[in-house]
Parts: sequence; C-alpha cells; structure tokens
Amino acid sequence: MPATNDSRPTPPTDLPDAPEGVPRSVVVVGAGLAGAQTATALRAHGFAGHLTVLGEEGLPPYDRPPLSKELLTRREPLWLRDDLGIDLDSLADEVHLADPATALHPGPVVATRSGRSISADLVVLACGSRPVLPVGWEAEVLHTAADAERLRTGLRPGGRCVVVGAGWIGAEIAGVAAGAGADVTVLEADAAPLARQLGVEVGAHLVPWYAAAGARLRLGSAAAAVRRDGVTLASGEHVPADVVLAAVGARPATGWLRESLPPEVFDPVGALLVDAGGAVPGVPGVRAVGDVASRPHPVLGRVPGGHWSAALHDPDLVARAALGVEPAPAHAPYVFSRQLDHDLALFGLPTGAPSVWRGTPGDGPWAAFWTGPAAGGGTAGSAVVRAVLLVDSPRDVGAVRRAFNGPGPAHLDLTAAADATIRLRDALRA
Repeated sequence: MPATNDSRPTPPTDLPDAPEGVPRSVVVVGAGLAGAQTATALRAHGFAGHLTVLGEEGLPPYDRPPLSKELLTRREPLWLRDDLGIDLDSLADEVHLADPATALHPGPVVATRSGRSISADLVVLACGSRPVLPVGWEAEVLHTAADAERLRTGLRPGGRCVVVGAGWIGAEIAGVAAGAGADVTVLEADAAPLARQLGVEVGAHLVPWYAAAGARLRLGSAAAAVRRDGVTLASGEHVPADVVLAAVGARPATGWLRESLPPEVFDPVGALLVDAGGAVPGVPGVRAVGDVASRPHPVLGRVPGGHWSAALHDPDLVARAALGVEPAPAHAPYVFSRQLDHDLALFGLPTGAPSVWRGTPGDGPWAAFWTGPAAGGGTAGSAVVRAVLLVDSPRDVGAVRRAFNGPGPAHLDLTAAADATIRLRDALRA
C-alpha cells in the first residue's frame, strides 16, 4: 500500500504557463473512484500544473461495489491501483489521504482538517456520499472498507442478521449473509424491493428471490426504533438480531459546503446542480463530479449522482471542460448488482411503469424497458429508450450500453424488443 506523501510542499508559485482560462493548479477533494479518475483524466488530457488530492479514509483509492458483493470473499479492498492501474503518487504532486476538506472559501481556497489552507485555480469536488443513518438509529452501515470489516466480523453462521432496507445494498448483503449460513431477515417499509429505484410493479418480481436464497423478506415493515440488538417496528413488534445493518440509502457528502455555496446550487438531496462540464454555476473555479453532482443529460434530463458509472466516466467530461478539450458524448447512468443469485443491470432512469417487457419474470432471463415518444429519427413502432433493466442477461449488456452511450437518443423497436427470439441488439438503434 503506497504511503501518503504529506511531507510534500504546498503548491509553488512558479507554475508553468497555461492558455487563458486553463488552470495551472488543481485540488481534487476526494480520493475515491471519482477523485482518482479525475486525476487520471486531467493528466491524460495534458494538464501539467500542480495537482493536489485530498482523501479522508487514509487509504489509497479502492472500488466500493465489492464491499457488498464480495463482503465475505474479499478480505481487503479492491485497490484501483491493481484494478485500473491508477497510482495517485505518480499522478499528483501532493496526496493527503487522511486530511479531508472541511471548508471551501472564495479564491477558491480549500481548508483541511489538519489546518492546511490550499489555494488553486480549480477545485474539483469528488467527495462522494454518506450512508443514511436516521437520528437515534444504532446499526452498522456499509460504505467504507472499515464498515465492511466490522460487518464481516459480526456475521456468522446461525447468527441473526436483520437488514433494514431492500434496496441495492440491502439485497446484496442479504444474499451474501444467507449464503454464509446466517439467519437473515430483511425489513422493507415499501410494498416491494427496490420500489424507489424500479417501481413496485418491477420490484414485485424480485420478492421470490429472497426465500429462494434463504432470507425472509417482510414488506410494509417500517422501523420505529433501530438498535444493535434488534429492530422495533411501527407495529410495536420487536425483531431481535445479533447484527443490524441499516441500508436505507445514501446522500451526497456536501454538508460541509452549505456555508460557502449559495443554496440554489443544491438539489433537494444535497447534490450540486452542475452544468455538462461539472461547473457549479455562479461559483468560479469550482466543479463537481460523481455522487455530489447532478448533471444534465441530453436525453434523460437532470441525472442525479450516486451511480457508479458517474464516478467512472464523468471525470473525463469534467477534465475536458476544465482544460478546453473537445467534449465527449455523455454517459447514461449504469448500475450493476449481483443479489440473491441473480444479476441486474440497469441503464438510464426508470420512471413509472415499464412500457415493454421481454421474457417472463421467474422463468429465465427477462428485461423491462421504459420509453418516451420517438424523436430525432424515430420511426413508427419505435420509441426513445429512457431506461432498461436486464435480469440475468449478461450477453445483452454490451448492446444496451452502446445504444445508450451513442451520440444521440437510443431508439427501441417495440415489437422486436418484446420478442425474446429476436436479438436485443437488433431491436435497439442509436
């Protein structure tokens, strides 16, 4: 594991010349996937100035999805140095992995926990998200490597594990824990798993997965009190536990910015309303990327942060915009989940009920499509695709990704899409 190079000097004053409007010094706030990808993209597009990266956990960048998907099989994080070849020490002039930003001042100037005050031409906010833990709740959460280690230590065969929330993380941990022999109960306040993300109609088809994987799913079970020894429901029933995991969502880690940025740049959940290049309107020298950024998409409209694909791909858009490089096509949101012995791949932003179904849920691979009116070259019997959910269909992921990430809207032949004997790639047109 590379050491932090906290002894390096603060940004020098004799920085190389740069074209007008191009920064000579950059501070990246965040050393996760979004921050590491930002550093990589800046250097890849020719940034030769002084680059500082600030982290919080004291660890080199790692990928977060394996924390849940491989909780019991991977004992240490999946380092981005090994997975993607990203070595911050070779990219940045200063790397402070355990000195997070605590304030942002005009200039821009970043203040850190240790007392540093770092000025730069550009600050890129890549500070990620925080798991939601309602006031008064006492439970494990899963967001960091340290969280994963605590949860891994607490789970054991025969132990009672109660998961509050049947979203992405809750479902993944339920399957992993049940597969390891734990007695698993999942409490979901809504009428179906993933109801907020996919809608109740789609989520209802996931219900049988829980029993098949050896976990109990209790719908309509809102938690009134959460303690480490169990959960008390709104009905008054107490569900005892040896381990309780709260998996009720995450929010952008922007609380520290509330005093320095105008309220109109925040969306209702705390993400920053940026432009296509990640710039925060009205705040000179500040851009945002990843979980903290809500960005415009030419087809989908405003896309909230929180998608792994945003942390992977959007730093390239931000770096290009900051350096005056020709922009690349926008990427659609993408989520992959391995849960309860099934693979889910979600592209785009589902809204309402699906327009088209492909295959039969519960009988092999299936898919759901959310569409809008045909536009930009649409033909009779086709529609613009706004979201696609693929279930146990890994061979179709590439075709859907290419269609979504093309230069224009992806169009779907509605009749062909519903016919599972026709290749999905033949029903899609970018």
